[in-house]
Formats: sequence, structure tokens, C-alpha cells
Amino acid sequence: MGEEFWNDPKREKEGDVKITDLVSYVVQVREGLPWTFVEVHTDDGLTGLGECSDYRSTPMLVAGIEAAKPLVVGQDPSHIEEIWQRIFHQYSTMNGRGYISHIVSGIDIALWDIRGQALGVPVYQLLGGPVRPSVPLYTHIQDQWYEGVKIADAVQAARQTVADGYGGIKTDPFKWQRARQGPYRGADMVERLSPKAIAEAIEWMDAVREAVGPDYELMVDAHGRFDVASAIAAGRALEHVKLIWYEEPVPPESFQALRQVRENTDIPLCIGERHFTRWDYIPIFEQRLVDYVMPDVAWCGGISELRRIAAMAEPYYIRFSPHDALGPVSIMAGFHVCMTAPNLYRQECLHTWFEDFKKIVTPMFDYHDGAIWPSDRPGLGIALNHDALKQYQLDPWDLKARRFR
Repeated sequence: MGEEFWNDPKREKEGDVKITDLVSYVVQVREGLPWTFVEVHTDDGLTGLGECSDYRSTPMLVAGIEAAKPLVVGQDPSHIEEIWQRIFHQYSTMNGRGYISHIVSGIDIALWDIRGQALGVPVYQLLGGPVRPSVPLYTHIQDQWYEGVKIADAVQAARQTVADGYGGIKTDPFKWQRARQGPYRGADMVERLSPKAIAEAIEWMDAVREAVGPDYELMVDAHGRFDVASAIAAGRALEHVKLIWYEEPVPPESFQALRQVRENTDIPLCIGERHFTRWDYIPIFEQRLVDYVMPDVAWCGGISELRRIAAMAEPYYIRFSPHDALGPVSIMAGFHVCMTAPNLYRQECLHTWFEDFKKIVTPMFDYHDGAIWPSDRPGLGIALNHDALKQYQLDPWDLKARRFR
């Protein structure tokens, strides 16, 4: 919707346009992985699409979107920053980072989508324009903690991923140490890595390194699971693999623990998917705790906050690499920021999910040669396929407790 829409004399002038509704959709194409989308509707006939999918919090997200309606309905959709601040500060007693920033994210992404549609341009043009022709990707192969997965499976997947044109691979080579059997099924605990577990992880990574060659870009994800001693021991053992980064070696709550790992290993570090809004990143940058940051556009505060965090990282010469927030809308929201961020490393994806994305959004974004490529479609450039919702939509309150990972 471009010049014809903008120049229509019947169109109400900007400032008279109002948000009329927020609508959430829970969609499950892949078993155990519900996507939470939000549409922002306006009285001008434009609809923006956002996403705030999370692994386990779907009913809470749907309730949060519903609760945000009184703060959003009736507002001018072009006032993106005002709406961001309104939601964030109204819920300050719940801490705006985490649950609230998820809600903000979904709405913020949709508002940028509306703004691009109203002006007839892609969102990345609103953020300052492209600094690269496309956005390079890294992707995943199997993690060792999936039941039944063998080193041979990881090697085969790594070779195929290289052949498919992707320039980087991430994997978690550490088996889960948490007790899954027996009568006690309480909260997961911080893990200790045994020497055997570290040896098995190194065997995994050595095999993958041999499969892809000495110069291919590899990353290891520890998923924020280990105590300090384990994280340091594993980091030291991984140094010879020549990783791009060692991700979330310790749980996200303690910067002191992260600093201990930083000071006792010679390996680049990355954190960020479980850090929310710019305020969480200030000590990370000021104390130079990591070499890469990976905020999640569907969790950290949307497009508005993702670009701010990327800009904050730039003067520290820290690379920015958005976390893949599960669904097709979030990856496109992150893509638009990545097109404009000078300090981008790569954008994360799970390329094996792209066929599932095609089932629920239209048109599918253009991806080839290990990258996502821009189009001239306005806004995000995609919309929900509402016909497909009949097949894949779920009632969030009927979701059974599932673990994606």
C-alpha cells in the first residue's frame, strides 16, 4: 500500500488515525512449538503484524496482550515510541524487563509494520536504510542433548549445512546433566559438568570441526546452564576448536559469575537472549563482559529496542547478532534491523524451519545463498495467512505443558 493510499484525498489526515484493536493468535505448525502473533488493527484499514513467541509462556503472553488493550486502543499508531514508553512504564511494578518487554515487543513490531505500510516503504528504510545488500545467517545442527542423536548425525548435518550455503553453525555439545527420571520433577538446577561430560562435548566438537574444515565459523551454546567452575573448565577445553563464540556459559542473573568465566578462559563470549531492554545491556558493555550480544527482537522490546541495543554495542566495537525468536515474524523483524546495523555479525535462524514458515505467512521472505534478501514490499513485507489459521490455530488455555528444549 504505497503512493495511491497515501495520496487518497478521502484518507483522514495523520493524527486522526487510531488503533481499534489488538488481536492475538497462537499457531502451532511444529509440535511443541507454539508461535504467538499479535495484530494491531486501525480504523484506516491497515493491520500490523508482530510476534512475541516464547517457549513456555503462551497463556501469559495472550493475557498480557489483552491487558494492554486499554493502553493502546485509541492511540495513534504512528506514535511508536510513545506507546512503547506507555506500556513499559505502566507495568513498572512488575519490572518492565522480561514478561512485559515480551508484550511490548509484539506490539512494537506491529506498529513498525503499520508505519512502513502507511508510508509505502520497507521498515529498514525507516531505520536509516541498508548498509548491506542482504543479511547473512548462521544456523543450527542437532544438539547432543536430543535423545538418540549421535555424533554421526551432527557430522552429516554439518556437512549438509555447509553445502546449503550457510556460513556458520551453532550447536550445544553438552549432554543434559539434570535428572529427568524418578518421582522428583522440580525446577531445573544449575548444572555441574563432570570430566566425562566435557570429554564427550569435545569429541562432538572435534568431529564437527573436522567435518566443516578449519576456517568454517562454529559456535557453542551452553544455554546458561553451568556453575562457574564447569563453565571455565568447558571453555578452556574448547579453546582449540577456534570458536566464534561460547554462548551463555553461566545463568544470566549474575554478571559476577560471567566475569569470572571471562577472566579465566581465552575464548570469545556471547550472551543476550535472556537480557531485556537497553538497561540490562549497560553493565555488559561498560564492563566488556562479552564479545558478541544477541538480543531477541520478540523479547527485548521489539524493533525499537533491538536497534537501540545494536547502536549501544557499536561504540564498544561489540558485534550484534540477533537471537532467533522462534517464528517467521520475529525473524523478519530482526532482519529489518540487521539490514541497517553496521556492527552485525550474522542473524540466527533455524533454516530447517523455513518450510514451516511458508505454511503460515505470505509471501515468504526471500532466502538463498545463506542469507535473507530484502524486497520492496512495505512494512515487514509479510502477513499472516488467515486461511491457514483454521488448521494450525490453538486455544492458548488448552495448551498442554510441553518442553521444546
